[in-house]
Amino acid sequence: MQENYKDSNTILIEIRAGVGGEEASLFARDLWRMYSKFFEKNNFKVIIYDEEKTDLGGIKSLIAEVRGINVYQLLKNEGGVHRVQRIPITEKGGRIHTSTASVAILPKINLLPGDIKESDLEIEFYRASGPGGQNVNKVETAVRILHKPSGIIVSCQSERTQQRNKEIALQILKSKLWQIEQEQINSKLINERRKQIGSQERSEKIRTYNFVQNRITDHRLGKSWYNLDTILNGNLEVILKSFK
Repeated sequence: MQENYKDSNTILIEIRAGVGGEEASLFARDLWRMYSKFFEKNNFKVIIYDEEKTDLGGIKSLIAEVRGINVYQLLKNEGGVHRVQRIPITEKGGRIHTSTASVAILPKINLLPGDIKESDLEIEFYRASGPGGQNVNKVETAVRILHKPSGIIVSCQSERTQQRNKEIALQILKSKLWQIEQEQINSKLINERRKQIGSQERSEKIRTYNFVQNRITDHRLGKSWYNLDTILNGNLEVILKSFK
């Protein structure tokens, strides 16, 4: 993948509930609220392409496009597993639960002719379940695409036409394929490094949000902040600057 295929001013952000049932979905919603407030504060443009909610208003999965100056450079370190420790609203015994949600930050990859073979795709159209007016809900404009070689499934229901939703879904697919490509490259580099300095196991979580202690800890930086509420209200700069 060549560098000029990548747009650092446009990203796809994907949030998925992880371990923890309904509480994980509610945490995924809180993460999206945090990022949304950050985007609003920085005048970034956001388009939600697909969202699946729970009965309690949690988010099972969400994918959106975000446009803003250097947004990829700003948020590239947000990708990974985020962990929350708190007493869920569904908990009657007052016990602290640990749940997770994953965040992916993908630069938008511009499609070129022949990048993805039509024969590798299985395309399904269906009725959109989200907002968008009568046309969206009554006509099969939403699209779901299966990329058979990789097994990746992407969906889009934000637009009013099948063609536009298909174009967006293909852009999402391209970015996900780019991510796999980068992970394969990084895996080779990590394995080579381990041969030289040895292996050191570590948890896959990148950050913990501990509500009882009003604390956020980034495990890669080995650093904590004790203003959890402020950061969850979209004031991410204090963490983002620590990676520079």
